[in-house]
Amino acid sequence: MIARLRGVVIEAYPNRLVVDVGGVGYEVLVPLSTFDRLNAAEGVRVDLRTHLHVRETAHTLYGFATEEERDVFLMLIDRVSGIGPAIAMAVLSGIPVERFKQCVVAGDSAELARVKGLGKKTAQRIILELKDKVGVTDTWQEAASGQMSSVAADAELALIALGYKQVDARKAVRKVLDAEPEAATEALVRGALRAMQN
Repeated sequence: MIARLRGVVIEAYPNRLVVDVGGVGYEVLVPLSTFDRLNAAEGVRVDLRTHLHVRETAHTLYGFATEEERDVFLMLIDRVSGIGPAIAMAVLSGIPVERFKQCVVAGDSAELARVKGLGKKTAQRIILELKDKVGVTDTWQEAASGQMSSVAADAELALIALGYKQVDARKAVRKVLDAEPEAATEALVRGALRAMQN
């Protein structure tokens, strides 16, 4: 699995980059939000979080500027029935991550449905399944209201995206935070994974 790429952009298009990493050119599909954030152009150094999607006919590498974008992408393709990588990329390209979270929390399917390629029924299904199956909205609400730090919320969402239950993810993150109150998101995720495996 390819989880991260650091290298130089040798080809740049709004939805696709070719990144030279040690002499190997990786084609990476990116949402517009990532393309804009990286200010991607030929010769620019980039650091992408990635997901390798494997199908019988193709291996496709998707890239994201932030962990948060990748987590939302993974939640959509893993937790919402009928959502594949193309629709998940359309969501990330069509609406900022923070606004997407607000729409899910508020149940605003009308705004989500305005994303190109989504439609009203798919928008409603995203809201319903993220609220019911994953419990993600609780984490988003607590982070927005200040009840939980954004670092802890990001770590919890990363664990949920990896398939862990919210209650288990929250316990593990709190355990790590008790020992290391100033831990960064990546350190929290690694520590929580170790805690859950013990």
